[in-house]
Amino acid sequence: MELSAGKIWGMRRMADARGRFKMTAVDQRPPIKDPIKAKRGTAEAPYEDVSGFKRMLIDELQAESSAMLLDPHYALPGGMTLLSPAKGLIVTLEDSIFQSTPGGRLSSEIDDWSVEKIKRCGGDAVKVLAWYRPDADASVNQKQQDFTARIGEACARYDIPFLFELLVYPLPNEANQTTQYIEMADKKSELVLESVRVFADRKFGIDVFKLESPVPARNVPQQGEDKAVQRLFDEMGKLAGRPWVMLSAGAGMAEFKAILAHAYRAGASGYLAGRAIWAKPFQQFPDWDEIQAGLRRDSIPYMKDINALTDAKATPWFAHPRFGGAVTVPHSDGDFRHHYAGFGG
Repeated sequence: MELSAGKIWGMRRMADARGRFKMTAVDQRPPIKDPIKAKRGTAEAPYEDVSGFKRMLIDELQAESSAMLLDPHYALPGGMTLLSPAKGLIVTLEDSIFQSTPGGRLSSEIDDWSVEKIKRCGGDAVKVLAWYRPDADASVNQKQQDFTARIGEACARYDIPFLFELLVYPLPNEANQTTQYIEMADKKSELVLESVRVFADRKFGIDVFKLESPVPARNVPQQGEDKAVQRLFDEMGKLAGRPWVMLSAGAGMAEFKAILAHAYRAGASGYLAGRAIWAKPFQQFPDWDEIQAGLRRDSIPYMKDINALTDAKATPWFAHPRFGGAVTVPHSDGDFRHHYAGFGG
């Protein structure tokens, strides 16, 4: 299959040399800011604390990562000179603060931030999270779809991969309300699968899906294979219709490894995870020495472990059925420069 030059280069930059995604998320905002301000006893998390933790994550974890996901508030400006140029750079576009309405949640871009700016600052891919419930108010879902399509169009214009994350969430009248990026405790598989089906439409311009487990993490067996659970992962992979990776959504280390094992049997190409990797050491804040020691003692060996699983079982992104094992840039007879649109098309 043919793929535009910018997108194919960005996909290669995100993956390792064999086409598998081992991507570490450092873009979290409330999951990092809230514990810091609680321990500091301040109304807001001090900027240097948040930025300092993110810089430590970049410095300590990049060796085991094929790419890192950074936010423009803290991680990108603080970590640009720390992140190796050999690593892929994924940059967040969505605001961590969503609009809650009686009909469901509405997402938006970070203010004064754009696909164009991500491309200009050297980003290899744009990451966007959208909250989505297929059974939410129809007008809310339409706005979420319009939001996604608008970003997909911008990614096509600036020729940069669009990495899209979906999370189901509790509606206003349901239990277990949360504003955090965590798994919905009693989520239904059909909501996850239907959300993937909706956004698999090519009109959204998504290049890589970042997906949650179709069942609660606690229900994925940590030893062996559950056939009923596996069927749900298999169905999710079929619905995605393009390369996909798993998110951790606050799952523990053992839980997330079990999720990866099921996902890889279903054709996933890797992971993009954060808290499953570094949440345990972060509990030692504000003892920076202990955080660093925990990253080296717990997080890095864990990454080596799931990376070995990824090497052995994940599907290289270019081997996904959508590409058939071969991806090329459109060209013939030296005419590439004529038909390649560049910015503005």
